Amino acid sequence: MSKRFALILFLTLCTFGIAHADDVNCPASAASSAAIAPPPPTDVITQAPVLKPAPGQAEAGVLAARLLTHFHYNAQPLDDAMSAKIFKGYFDALDGQKLFFTQTDLDHFAAARTKLDDAIWNGDLSIPYAIFNLYEQRAGERTQYALDLLKKGFDFNKDESYQPDRDKAPWARDTAALNDIWRKRVKNDWIRLKLAGQKDDDIRKTLSKRYTNFLDRVHQLDSQDVFQTFMNAYAMAIDPHSNYFGPRASANFDIAMKLSLDGIGAVLEQHDDYTLIREMVPGGPAASSGKLSVGDKIVAVGQGACGALTDVVGWRIDDVVDKIRGKAGTTVRIEVLPAEGGEDAKHVLVTLVRKKVTIAEQAAKKSIITVQSGGVAHKIGVITLPTFYEDFDARRRGDPDYKSATRDVAKLLGELKLQKVDGVVMDVRDNGGGSLAEATELTGLFIDTGPVVQVRDARGRVEEEKDTDKGMAWSGPLAVLVNRGSASATEIFAAAIQDYGRGIVVGEQTFGKGTVQNLTDLDQLAQNEKPTFGELKMTIAEFFRINGGSTQLRGVTPDIQYPHSVDFADFGESSYDNALPWTHIDPAQYSPVANLKPLIAQLTQMHDTRTAKDPAWQLLLDELAAAKKLHDQKVVSLDYAVRDAQRKQLDAQDAQFKARRKALGDTSALNLRPDDGLQPGERSLQSDLAEEKAAKNAKDTELDETAHILADEVDLIRGNNKLAAEVLPYRGVLNGVTDSE
Repeated sequence: MSKRFALILFLTLCTFGIAHADDVNCPASAASSAAIAPPPPTDVITQAPVLKPAPGQAEAGVLAARLLTHFHYNAQPLDDAMSAKIFKGYFDALDGQKLFFTQTDLDHFAAARTKLDDAIWNGDLSIPYAIFNLYEQRAGERTQYALDLLKKGFDFNKDESYQPDRDKAPWARDTAALNDIWRKRVKNDWIRLKLAGQKDDDIRKTLSKRYTNFLDRVHQLDSQDVFQTFMNAYAMAIDPHSNYFGPRASANFDIAMKLSLDGIGAVLEQHDDYTLIREMVPGGPAASSGKLSVGDKIVAVGQGACGALTDVVGWRIDDVVDKIRGKAGTTVRIEVLPAEGGEDAKHVLVTLVRKKVTIAEQAAKKSIITVQSGGVAHKIGVITLPTFYEDFDARRRGDPDYKSATRDVAKLLGELKLQKVDGVVMDVRDNGGGSLAEATELTGLFIDTGPVVQVRDARGRVEEEKDTDKGMAWSGPLAVLVNRGSASATEIFAAAIQDYGRGIVVGEQTFGKGTVQNLTDLDQLAQNEKPTFGELKMTIAEFFRINGGSTQLRGVTPDIQYPHSVDFADFGESSYDNALPWTHIDPAQYSPVANLKPLIAQLTQMHDTRTAKDPAWQLLLDELAAAKKLHDQKVVSLDYAVRDAQRKQLDAQDAQFKARRKALGDTSALNLRPDDGLQPGERSLQSDLAEEKAAKNAKDTELDETAHILADEVDLIRGNNKLAAEVLPYRGVLNGVTDSE
């Protein structure tokens, strides 16, 4: 693929939390989309706002459609057949759990099923907005119904059950059927809180706040959200990884790739009506001020040294973020309610000067694991890479300090060599991808020169992305640790390391995303002065390994496989109905740098023997089995006595697991709480942070075992020059030092 394209591989789907639907029908007399209107509203606790298309959205839709129908890798006409797919996808996106719309609602819009193509081409967005406005109305009705149920209470001795996950369930046929689903849903929410020890009055307060907060969030959705969801339904109807980003989402995507932004250096979180400071970036304006603390509630924001303060209590979090972000060097004033004070505490006004802040949490990091083997201590370096980031703009400008995953990893490898490590583990678990250029260049740190990946475009032309920089930053023993969340650019990297025989791939079958996306700025195409149209992330090509096989659908199969995660079948490319099939092309011209086959069989046997006796590994297997049993339980009892007995069994099992972890020296897991029936934002921030810290510090059995496997490799090749010459790129390589260095 020509480097004039900014090829972006990004796994996260940028919708605002919505999901799936079925066929629908509207009155036959509705000759145009303008004739379609939602049924008359009923009484709701809060009148929903009626949203209308914003200026520029119709033009943005037409422009996106032109690109998708002409330049997509799997280009399909925007016709009646595509309209039906969009229709289903849009209802799914709004109500994936089938909790708000009924089959009657879908029937009301039945005529729209084949009209959305014409609506997009004609710039008429009345249908998607009518559907969304009905969604808001139904959300109010459901909230009111849930609140009424809380006043009445429930019979907890009744023998009935509830299906919490309704993703694949049919639509409720009418309001009466939906009422029954909601009765069971609210009853289940109550039981969970009751099992956690809450009293009835407290349960009513917790659930009342939960349901009304949900409705508030729905009512805060704006036309940008509606249009983004609708256009996403269109893009994702073609393939799972094409997306439309509105101006707000586009800015966030850019930040995720650059790992930097202009702001105050604070991570924010929503709790009820408040936006809280969740954490502060060291060295950022917020932390350096010494006047702000984790847990502070932001109540107002003002621009400049004396601009008026705007009350932001009750605002959606991204609107608060928009107020706080700004150009580096400018001033922002933030009024907070201190974390340590109550609702009546004295407010504090803090003046900050914005600056460029680096998001260090997503940057590459290193650590060292010491492995004892045969009385010898082996130092295994670990580099954790959460994403393939790159500041495209800074690189284009020639900024010598532009942010780059490869540059950061190269620096860390140099530090590990100075620390005399015996091997390196590249931990790319849950790395969803990022920049194709970074995947190519990162591979180049571990090979000399040569092709890294083949890319085939929509016309069938195949080009190679190559590493042209001679030499290796690390030429010693190497392992790549992957899991189901390793996708896209990560799979390119792992596959190239495997095909070159450069290192051992260890872990779980990867995601299987083998397609290339290009990010197109619609405002730039339209020559808009201000961001109005947003961006289109569109699939334009497909990856192929240098051995000719695709990473699409099948992903990368590790040389040494670990047990599957609990949601393996529900997650990954194979879980998408419209995923592109696996295929292959001719292999590229390349020469493996080593042959690991003689080593892998021995290492697998040593792994199997060790883990069969390893208490930590056996605990991992037992915990996975227990989690899978819960995962496979599709319905739950609504008989309190039954649930109470089940809860006691789970608590006993959990206590055993924690005791086994404690015996292994892992005390962090003792702080992991059982199910408390609460949702994100309902617990105290301190409780959430403590839980996250405990999970982060828990024993990483898979990483430890990977370090042992690499230590086994060091033992096998040390003193065996013949084996070392076969499995390493240069004969006699140890501690990352080659004979030629």
